[in-house]
Amino acid sequence: MKIKFLSLMVCLFAGAMMASAQGGNFRQRTVEERVQTIHQKMDSTFKLEPAKLTKVDSAFATYYRASDKLRQELMSGGDRPDRQVMMEKMAPLTDARDAELKGILTEDQYKKWKDELEPSMRPQRRQ
Repeated sequence: MKIKFLSLMVCLFAGAMMASAQGGNFRQRTVEERVQTIHQKMDSTFKLEPAKLTKVDSAFATYYRASDKLRQELMSGGDRPDRQVMMEKMAPLTDARDAELKGILTEDQYKKWKDELEPSMRPQRRQ
């Protein structure tokens, strides 16, 4: 009887661990956490002065809040929105953020942001 009980407990524990490893603990990072990540990347790459870094942080905080709000609105319909629809709705937000960044960064810095940093900041999907 003890062996059956112990075997059952081991199987339940192993099942819980496998479910957890499959992404059961996914949590959307907060706006502040995402802004902090951008802040560190921009600071280490461009060595911007504090005033410019504050403007960059503000631009990204505004962008992340607006995109989270839009994502929530699109998800509230019940079904998961089409990727194409989501991209079309996000484009104006991204354009506004990029316009703000163009005013803060030099042309070379902005080009490096678009070509190198921005692609590295996109979430990578698991294979």
